[in-house]
Amino acid sequence: MQKLAEICIRRPVFATMLITALVVVGTFAYLQLGVDLFPKVDFPNVTVTTVLRGASPEEIETEVTKKIEEAVNTIGGIDEMRSVSTEGISQVFITFILERDIEQAAQDVRDKVSGILRELPKDIDPPVIEKLDPDAAPIMSIAVSAGRSAREITEIADKKIKQPIESLNGVGQVRFIGDRKRQIHIWVDAQKLQAYNLTIPQIEQALVAQNIEVPGGRIDEGRRELVLRTLGRVAKAEDFNRIILANVNGMPIRVSNVGHAEDGVEEPRTLARLDGKDAVLLEVRKQSGTNTVEIVQRVKRRLAEIQRLLPDDFRVQVLRDQSVFINNSFHAIQEHLILGGLLAAMVVLFFMRNLRSALIAAVAIPTSIISTFGLMWYMGFTLNNMTMLALVLCVGIVIDDAIVVLENIFRFIEEKKVSPMQAAKEATAEIGLAVMATTFSLMIIFLPVAFMSGIVGRFMKSFGLTAAFAIGVSLVVSFTLTPMLCARFLRPVGKGHTSRESWIYSMVDRAYVALLDWSMSHRAMTAIFSLLVVASIVPLFQAIGKDFIPQDDQSQFEVTVRAPEGLSLSATDELMRRVEEDVRKIPEVATLLTTIGGRRPTACEPERRLRSIEGPGPKKGESARDNGAGAARVAQIQGFAHYDRAGRRYRRRRSGQCGRAVFGGRAGSEQADRIFQQDHRGCEEYSRRRRRGHLA
Repeated sequence: MQKLAEICIRRPVFATMLITALVVVGTFAYLQLGVDLFPKVDFPNVTVTTVLRGASPEEIETEVTKKIEEAVNTIGGIDEMRSVSTEGISQVFITFILERDIEQAAQDVRDKVSGILRELPKDIDPPVIEKLDPDAAPIMSIAVSAGRSAREITEIADKKIKQPIESLNGVGQVRFIGDRKRQIHIWVDAQKLQAYNLTIPQIEQALVAQNIEVPGGRIDEGRRELVLRTLGRVAKAEDFNRIILANVNGMPIRVSNVGHAEDGVEEPRTLARLDGKDAVLLEVRKQSGTNTVEIVQRVKRRLAEIQRLLPDDFRVQVLRDQSVFINNSFHAIQEHLILGGLLAAMVVLFFMRNLRSALIAAVAIPTSIISTFGLMWYMGFTLNNMTMLALVLCVGIVIDDAIVVLENIFRFIEEKKVSPMQAAKEATAEIGLAVMATTFSLMIIFLPVAFMSGIVGRFMKSFGLTAAFAIGVSLVVSFTLTPMLCARFLRPVGKGHTSRESWIYSMVDRAYVALLDWSMSHRAMTAIFSLLVVASIVPLFQAIGKDFIPQDDQSQFEVTVRAPEGLSLSATDELMRRVEEDVRKIPEVATLLTTIGGRRPTACEPERRLRSIEGPGPKKGESARDNGAGAARVAQIQGFAHYDRAGRRYRRRRSGQCGRAVFGGRAGSEQADRIFQQDHRGCEEYSRRRRRGHLA
């Protein structure tokens, strides 16, 4: 590295171009980097969901779940397998070891399940095999409401909003909740069916057979062929009344003879309500691996275009937007990064009292950080909490090498009275080995973090590598740009007081010497104090709180509940209206969204969810962490199986009950603790948990 420093001192253009190339690549990479909340992590979990409508939990367990478990259990690399069998639904959860490739593991599960399809009941729906993908969570929720029927709102929202958004690059899926799609209903009279000796399956077969378009062959006309199709689709709803169901005593029996057709909507299985008014909710999901902020911006731009084409009475409101919190977090860390760089330069100026020296040292921070973006882009990282945390942490580290080299060059100029060119060569050569040892020791600290095992290691990989990248670039800067700038821009020190004779240095020097003298005079006490500090690590580590990710306040809280088995949609809606009345009493609530049946149920159905989006910001001293007492109270409410507040989990299970509540957010969440106090009974659940080699 000393040879490189000498070349850069003699060839300033070479040093400038070298660092400029790194900065240009880093700047280009920064513009290409995606912005996300956390790094992209693939969890080694695969779920097999099978639906057999009307089957009891016992039948699901014996006829479906066990057979799937026995087939999947032969796959290598399984760490844990558990299953849940409820009325009509079987779910098998397979957790693989981290070293297992999740794509290959999911394919192995598909192969095994497809091999036993003949052994499963004939009436089952095709098993759905999914890998756990954090990117599958909705990134946006869009509520559409108007003073019209739900069917008309759904029709317009589907054609004018859903389809244009789905066509955007990066959008994976747009799913409706609370929609009412058109459906033709055939209402029949049971007594008339009995009189004509007809059954429902006969009517179904007749409707399917006479409402279909089928190929009609082709006609050869010499050098030309014509393709024929038999047009058998019913064009109007009233035309269904003329469909012939059967012939009785030589007379055709039509739908109008046993009932009538109605142009209606499909049976409601979901419901969405915004601030007490019925609405249609669109949940936008991105494609796996794409950038959340970029996709949300595209959707918002498209929504701005769409709203100009919608009727005047349509209200389109974005309720859930992950990009807001991600952008706020990113901009906060970006601000801290800039402030840290400025404060580090000011500290150098304060102690060295030389503006040129402070500017030379300050140049090392932006050049090292910006150059690191190029390596992050090459590794496929994004600008997220982990990588930005590494950059903020390294602000004080990347300037260390430059300060050490700069201070030694400045000392040579000040004390030995040599020229800046000669001082840059001699001082860099003298301090070079120490600087390299310091830098490599720091890199050795961060690199093992990138190779930690487990899920934590996957989250920390980008953190460790980003920090190591920044420190490595700072070493290059300190041996190229810093000595070159010192040789060209520092000025020889004239006669007068040196920096060592300043009152700041004298005060620090006297205090340090006095502390050193005392420590050397009381060696035993100093050693005992050091041992006590080291020993305090154990009790302090046990006393401090532990969590996987920091508790963030996103100004919203959510309540998720699974209703008792067999509860109808209307009964659940009635219950949720009472819940809404209680939540509206919380003064901080700004928007209230209720959905019923919005997610696939796993134990009880229907499922109901209530999300409250609160006001612009928390009051001073108030946050999600202030609600610990409320968490303890909700944990004791009879009928709750799960309570999750800002990452802390309290589990309570009782036989014959099923319920779940999820709260999060700011002030007001404690008042929500008292919302659900019903005793939800009747939810039968059979759970099995299997690890490789034993069954628990």
